Amino acid sequence: MNKKDFTTVRLAQGEMHIYDFGGVTLHAYQTGDPLADEVFLVEKAGTFVAIESPCFISSVAALNEYLSGRNVAGVLAAYHGAGASFLPDAPKYATANAAEYARSGGGKALIDQFSAVFVGDFDSSIHPITHTLSEGEAIIGGIRFVIHQTAEAFDVEIPEINAVYTHMLGHDCHSIVAGSGHADAMIAQLQGYIKAGYDLILTSHYTPEDLKDAEAKIRYLEQLKTIASSCADGDAFKSAVRKRFPAYSGENYLDMTTGFFFS
Repeated sequence: MNKKDFTTVRLAQGEMHIYDFGGVTLHAYQTGDPLADEVFLVEKAGTFVAIESPCFISSVAALNEYLSGRNVAGVLAAYHGAGASFLPDAPKYATANAAEYARSGGGKALIDQFSAVFVGDFDSSIHPITHTLSEGEAIIGGIRFVIHQTAEAFDVEIPEINAVYTHMLGHDCHSIVAGSGHADAMIAQLQGYIKAGYDLILTSHYTPEDLKDAEAKIRYLEQLKTIASSCADGDAFKSAVRKRFPAYSGENYLDMTTGFFFS
């Protein structure tokens, strides 16, 4: 599956990119919100399962309208626990650690931060989890998913379309990297994706990507570590990273990464 092989539908807020896999359809919602969030809908035999939730009021309303009258079997709330006005009556699925992350962990801290910055636009209400997931296979709406627990939440493998969902990739944008150890873990994860041969890598902050993008991200992470080891402070680090990757977006993520490397 070519990552550019999709049809586009404009919504009241953002747009939907639709990938046809035959028996399964992937609807990739580009919210166009200030955080450039992406939400995925996996459709099979007329039943939908959402992966993640929009968090801004306008994009929640747009996606609710898109799904109005359709059969939604559930929402997998992994890294984005806010936006509970999205499909309020649908079953909500998460691992125990993802639910905790959203309620009182690092996810809750981010929700509070975004709510303060985007006053009146950000839906800070947290999805109530009705079904707790564990490591391994889960059948939801007749669709097979494989849950992989991570330190903060969980990733989702979708075997029927040979795809995997994780929080961040972004081959030409900065990511939140919590130090050298975290960079090494990300590299190992991406190498695993390459070994598995996925057609698409889905993330909640970028359009669907492929294995060439994973290779590009590995090179970025390796250079990030090298730059950090040669810098005396955060200002020097940020300057060097900007110089090495001048066209990269996600400046706010670079700020956060700098804080982790040079706390």
